Amino acid sequence: MSTAPVTTAVPPRPHQPGQERFLTIRPEDVVWKSFPAYPAAARIAVLVGDPSRPGPYAIRVRLPAGTRMPPHRHPEDRLYTVISGVFYIGRGEVFDENKLEAFAPGSLIVLPGGQPHFHWAKSGDYVTQVIAIGPLGLDYVDPADSPQGMGAAVAK
Repeated sequence: MSTAPVTTAVPPRPHQPGQERFLTIRPEDVVWKSFPAYPAAARIAVLVGDPSRPGPYAIRVRLPAGTRMPPHRHPEDRLYTVISGVFYIGRGEVFDENKLEAFAPGSLIVLPGGQPHFHWAKSGDYVTQVIAIGPLGLDYVDPADSPQGMGAAVAK
């Protein structure tokens, strides 16, 4: 019986557009912008990919202290990593402070697509990094909660 490791040559997979090269993004290079589907004070930064199109993307979301994201859902599965601050997230179709869980920097949250949830920058500003397969979708449980005055939005 051989104990030699078995290796198989794996051909490289196709790259995402613009990702044929090594890429680094330093904190000072992150460009924050408003996102019409989020509360006015919230900011989003697209790091990799294009969230409005099919394919993987990485974004950062920054909410200042006191900002709430009303109950909403995304069609895509999402991986949230807390970059800074404390990220409060609760699950359900009604904003309920008793359902909020606090996650410190370094925490990872796996959120299945379609699951209603809400956020609150309860104890100060926070930044999360979201990795998912686009297009990014956002559907407010109560359409009246949407800053755009409609229930569904897609990143543009």
